Amino acid sequence: MTERETEEKTQETQPREEEEVDFEVEKEPPHPGWQPLTKVYHFSDPFFENILFFLSYEYSSNVYLLKGDYVTLVDPGNDYTGLMELFRQGFKPADIKKIVLTHGHRDHCMGGFELLRAYPSLAAGGGLELILHESGPMELKKIIQELGSRVTEIKGGERLSLSGQEWEAIYTPGHSIDGVSFYHAPSRTAITGDTTMPYAAPKVDKGSGGHLSHYLFGIRALLKRDIAHILPGHGVPVADLGRTVIEQTYEGLLLQVLGVEGESKVPWISGAEGLARQGLLEEAVYCCNKALDFNPENMRALQVKAMCLTDLGRGEEAIQVLDMILARQKDEPFALTAKGHALLGMGRYEESLPYFDQALHHQPSLQEAQVYKGMALYLAGRVDEAMDIEAFQREFAARFKEQLEKKESD
Repeated sequence: MTERETEEKTQETQPREEEEVDFEVEKEPPHPGWQPLTKVYHFSDPFFENILFFLSYEYSSNVYLLKGDYVTLVDPGNDYTGLMELFRQGFKPADIKKIVLTHGHRDHCMGGFELLRAYPSLAAGGGLELILHESGPMELKKIIQELGSRVTEIKGGERLSLSGQEWEAIYTPGHSIDGVSFYHAPSRTAITGDTTMPYAAPKVDKGSGGHLSHYLFGIRALLKRDIAHILPGHGVPVADLGRTVIEQTYEGLLLQVLGVEGESKVPWISGAEGLARQGLLEEAVYCCNKALDFNPENMRALQVKAMCLTDLGRGEEAIQVLDMILARQKDEPFALTAKGHALLGMGRYEESLPYFDQALHHQPSLQEAQVYKGMALYLAGRVDEAMDIEAFQREFAARFKEQLEKKESD
C-alpha cells in the first residue's frame, strides 16, 4: 500500500468534524439508601419495620439500624455518607445510644469514629456505648474511650437489650478472632457480619486471628439455633433461607479443610477419617452423611459415623447406625464391639457384655473387645472377672500408674 493510499484509508476510519460520535456511559444505579427490612423482604412484620438496612458500598459493610426507645447501630460501616443520609431522613445523632460491632475490621467499624468525631457531644459522660467482643482490636477500644464513649466487652452468651429488644450474643470466631453474631429468637433472625457470606465463599483473615477450626466452631454455634433470616455484613439480607446459608458456609469451610478446589471430587470418607483423627467429630459425621447421601450402603461411612457418634456421647444414634451394619453383617466383629462400646458409654454395662462376647467368639484376639469387656465387668461390680482378662489388666495397670504419676507431679 502506497503512502497516499494509507493516508486515504486513515481518513476513512476517522470521524469527520461535522459528525457526532455517541459514547455510551454506563451509569451506576442510584443507591437505594436506608430501607426497612419489610421492603427488602417483601413481607409485613412490625419487628422488621423497625430494622433499617443500608446496603454496603464496595469498601464498606452493611449497616443495620434498630429502632425503639433509642437507636442502635450494628456495624456503622466505613462510609460517612450513610450517616449523612440517615440524618437527612429525620434521625438525630443524639438518638444513637449504642453501637454494636460484629468484629473489628475497618470496613465495619470506622463509621463509629466518624460519628464521634463529627458529634463529640454524643459520647459526653458515656452517653454512647460501644459493644464488641473482648478480643476486638485494642487500639479501637482505646480510641473510642478517649473520645468519651463507654466500651462494653462481651464474650458471647450474653443477653443484650438493643433498642428494647433482647438479642443473644453468639461468639462466632473464624473470619477473625473477635467475631460475634447476634440472634433474635422470637423472629428467628441473626446478624452475622462476615461469618456467613450468602454470596461468597467463607474467608479466613489470619491477620485478624482467623482460623479454620475456630470458624467451624462458630458455624456450629449458629447451626444450633433456629435461624430463618440472615442479616449479613455484605450483600442483600436473606429471608427464610437462613439455615441453608449457614449449612452452605459450613460445607464451604469443610471443603477448605479437606483441600478441595474447583471441580475436584470430594473425598468425603478419607476426609471424615482425617477429621476424626483431629478430634473434629461433628465435621467427621457431616462428611459421613455426605458420603451416605451418594451411597446409603457405604459400610466404611457407617462405621466411621458410628465411632464418632459414640465418642460424641450420642449413643442412641450410634446404635441405630450399628444396627444398620449388623442387619447386613450380623457377625461383623467391629460392629459388635462398637455396639457394646456404645452401650457401655450409656451406662448399660450388663447389656453390653453379650456384644463383646460375640465379637470375641468370631475374633478371639480382638484387643479392643477384650478391654471394653473388662471395663464393662469392672463398672458392673464384677471386679474379679474383669481382672481375669489379661488385656484389661494391662490397660488398668497402665492407667493406674499414669494417675499415680500425675498425682505425684501435682
